[in-house]
Amino acid sequence: MERIKTAIVGASGYTGQELLRLLLRHPEVELVAATSRQEAGRRIAEVFPRLEGLPGAGLKFIAPDAAEIAATGASAAFLALPHGVAAEMATALLDRHLKVIDLSADFRLRDPAVYREFYGQPHPAPALLEEAVYGLPEVRPEEIARAALVASPGCYPTSIILPLLPLLRDRLVDPATIVANSMSGVSGAGRKGDIALLFCECNESLRAYGVPKHRHLSEIEQELALAAGEAVAITFVPHLVPVQSGIITTTTATLAEGVGGDEIRASLEAAYGEAPFVRLRGEGACPDSKHVTRTNFIDIGWALDPRTGRLILMSAEDNLGKGAGSQAIQSFNLIFGLAPTAGLHFA
Repeated sequence: MERIKTAIVGASGYTGQELLRLLLRHPEVELVAATSRQEAGRRIAEVFPRLEGLPGAGLKFIAPDAAEIAATGASAAFLALPHGVAAEMATALLDRHLKVIDLSADFRLRDPAVYREFYGQPHPAPALLEEAVYGLPEVRPEEIARAALVASPGCYPTSIILPLLPLLRDRLVDPATIVANSMSGVSGAGRKGDIALLFCECNESLRAYGVPKHRHLSEIEQELALAAGEAVAITFVPHLVPVQSGIITTTTATLAEGVGGDEIRASLEAAYGEAPFVRLRGEGACPDSKHVTRTNFIDIGWALDPRTGRLILMSAEDNLGKGAGSQAIQSFNLIFGLAPTAGLHFA
């Protein structure tokens, strides 16, 4: 069987590196283009020596040019680019009939006015918003399979939406009472020079940031509202922790009247009992980030607090994996009719 020719646009950032690591090992993929303005002309293995010896690691980075990418024969492209930049590349590649999986925020929101509110600029390609599918594979597998443009979710949103969505859909919690606190490894801020992200600034230190209106709130509330059937506004507080990768999220909400542990368990099992990358750890379980880093798993546990009548939902994922690169590959697998787990068992 001929392998699927694939490109990574923006392959030298942290998410781009994760895509390289996984796609170079994917049994159904032939990597034919990897772009980086800074590294153009250098071999992948020269820039990332840990990939030396993998088939395809001798490929040279090229500049991000849509015509040159299309000329490689690529059928699909992953965009690991900043918001505002990705939309232009996505438009050019879609015009050349490539399937596009965008890991930026450019196509996650349905309303261009909300994009402008949270990202501080007009949407660069509003005509494509209706076409884009928000790429949670456990939630919209059929839509993703038919899509030409997939908007892969953010890392924090994945950790919050997946545990909450079935409970809101089944009316088990009060949507007006949701509070989410997340802790992320430093790689979530991207591969860039920033004093606040230097080792000596982050090590042995914890801090909240992006309060009270982190950009990811926009897609979180959009997706929760769709599940609840009404507008949803939550409190979301992200924190930076001195680890390389991983996200732990603790979300609390008031239980609907008469709801107990059996209903919570049944709702989550009905939603994710057959999902290969969602591991329901059960009531009383507190997921640990060390068990999900370098994987495509999200682990979910929960507890009920009878004193307050609130549910405590806990999740763990890798911000570069299930929160970015490997989740995007899940969508790629659906688009091309592959097994959902193809290329991801060893992630």
